[in-house]
Amino acid sequence: MTPTTPPTPPTPMAIEELAARARALVRPGRRAILGITGSPGAGKSTLAEHLLAALRRGPAADGGDGSGDWIAHVPMDGFHLADIELDRLGRRDRKGAPDTFDAAGYAALLRRLHEDEDEVVYAPGFERELEQPIAGSIPVPRTARLIITEGNYLLHDEGDWARVRPQLDEVWYCELDEEERVRRLVARHERFGKDHAAAVAWSLGTDQRNADLVARTRDRADLVVTGDAGGVAVAG
Repeated sequence: MTPTTPPTPPTPMAIEELAARARALVRPGRRAILGITGSPGAGKSTLAEHLLAALRRGPAADGGDGSGDWIAHVPMDGFHLADIELDRLGRRDRKGAPDTFDAAGYAALLRRLHEDEDEVVYAPGFERELEQPIAGSIPVPRTARLIITEGNYLLHDEGDWARVRPQLDEVWYCELDEEERVRRLVARHERFGKDHAAAVAWSLGTDQRNADLVARTRDRADLVVTGDAGGVAVAG
């Protein structure tokens, strides 16, 4: 019996290399949008933060010194439906599922950013302390040539979510060891007010159902980034 060749391990890639790939998405005369997706707790926001810092250390995509407002960060979480609306719809007990977001609104914002016709575009943010979206809290100036957006459902293709992927130049899938991902997720829920039992129950219930859904979109990503930012590996 011929032995099976083990899969080639992912090649380590420094955050600076990822920044160079992101910077290269920008073309003269057009704005680029990079999406970062992955399951809850996989490190999407952390990767985005490291990537933004690396991009600001390097040259701007337009040839400047990198000190201007040529990059913007627009998370998907600003499109959470408010709790009052989730209560009305009877969906608050599974907050974070695809149908607890304004997917059409998110796709429309991405399209507006891509069209690049306005001096400033205001995007909603998400306040973790309140667990609520905050309208008009993220200004995206005309000078922003690269937009980084991150969230769970960038590659989800059901309903209005199917309108998101066409607005993204690339999508990177953030992946973390499953045990570590859940541990961090539980810790995050505790940090924002849940007791340990409630944090574990939410992480293994609602969050896990969402994670399973997101994991099925992995193969649609342009790049899979595994591990912590700064010590990442690229799997494909």
